Amino acid sequence: MDPSSSSSAQSVTFYDFLDRMRNPASLDLVRSIKSFIVSFSFYTANPENDGKRVQEFYLTMEGAIRDHPLWVGATEEEIDSALEGLEKYVMTKLFSRTFSSTPEDVKIDQEIYEKICLLQTFLRPEHLDIPVVLQNEASWLLAEKELQKMNTVKAPREKLLCIMNCCRVISNLLLNASMSENMVLAGADDFLPVLIYVMIKASSPCLNYQKKFIDLDTWKSILANPPQLHSNLKFIQLYRRQTKLVSEAAYYFTNLVSAKTFVVDLNAKSLSIEEIEFEENMQAARLANKVPQVEVSSSSNDFKALGDVRGPGPSGRIHGDGIHTSGGYNYPFMEAEADDLTVGDVERLLRVYKDVVSKYTSLCRSVRHISLTKTVPSIPGSEGKNVLLTCPTEKSTSIDEKREDDRGSEKGLPGSPGPPGTANDDLEKGLPGSPRSANDDVQKESARS
Repeated sequence: MDPSSSSSAQSVTFYDFLDRMRNPASLDLVRSIKSFIVSFSFYTANPENDGKRVQEFYLTMEGAIRDHPLWVGATEEEIDSALEGLEKYVMTKLFSRTFSSTPEDVKIDQEIYEKICLLQTFLRPEHLDIPVVLQNEASWLLAEKELQKMNTVKAPREKLLCIMNCCRVISNLLLNASMSENMVLAGADDFLPVLIYVMIKASSPCLNYQKKFIDLDTWKSILANPPQLHSNLKFIQLYRRQTKLVSEAAYYFTNLVSAKTFVVDLNAKSLSIEEIEFEENMQAARLANKVPQVEVSSSSNDFKALGDVRGPGPSGRIHGDGIHTSGGYNYPFMEAEADDLTVGDVERLLRVYKDVVSKYTSLCRSVRHISLTKTVPSIPGSEGKNVLLTCPTEKSTSIDEKREDDRGSEKGLPGSPGPPGTANDDLEKGLPGSPRSANDDVQKESARS
């Protein structure tokens, strides 16, 4: 399935759900939905209990929708579309309350992320016994991009579709390879290693970020959103409608869970590599990268501050380029001793040396340019003054804000008239007698009783 057509179908489904909820006849359903959302604030975060509560609400609302006058004579497809819209709306509103909601989940995410950062420095397809015929960089890159989208959406269905689109690319790669090479591939035995490799390569926003020079605000937004693989998988498992976690979706989802487990338990025996070589590579990666120790808030999952990142590494470099932090540039060998270096470090040293020379050359050129253009002819009202030539600057926009605008998970949701609003605004606008907040409904009902 074409990813663009999947996205289009999701939009149509959500449009239809919002349109029906604006109908005056749906006021009882609207009140039920909003009361459920408000009730979540009464309970302490517990992923398993929260998941059960949401699944029970889905079943209750399915019965209410089937018996509702607005869906009289509706087909199963129309009922399913309404339930998909319901899931997206509810989980978008509850996302901050249900996603990575415990310190334990935050810790597991960080541990997986740090291990992947180390593996990325030396892991090759041969270490996972991936056949040469399947080593297709173009297909792998496409699969990586699909998996990376998982952190840009909030609905369980949309996250699951990112996994499915990634796995479909890999499945097509296996199919094309078997047809062109006249060979029989071993199914899951070939599929899983490729998925593991793609997952590792897709799991670092730093190493996969292609823009060479970025402003500090943008870099902060990247650091604040590390891949939360464990939390994404747990979120899908708990809050995706259980009737939809079957067949192809269940197969691909289970494979990614297996890939995550493989990385968590990975050691030298898991790969086609000598144990001594594996340990040396891991130690070299720790020395060169110095995986950042960060403090993450369990409520917002944001890094405490850019200054908390200690030392260089994947979170401090982009393809070997130093990122300006605390007034300086970080490089992987600044704190290394001569005895710590190995022959394998020569390539990194050369890359860093070229990087320094390139930056120095660019800096000299910029200084010469500024010295030549520092003053300009006087202009009215500025006689006798030197005017520094400056260019208008735009306030940087974070990557998350751009993605949210594109996805419409909260801002500018389909069906929102006028300026972009929240998901709640979309549901409430146009509803006769509909209050502005979910709390108002609960309070008014209490007053009547």
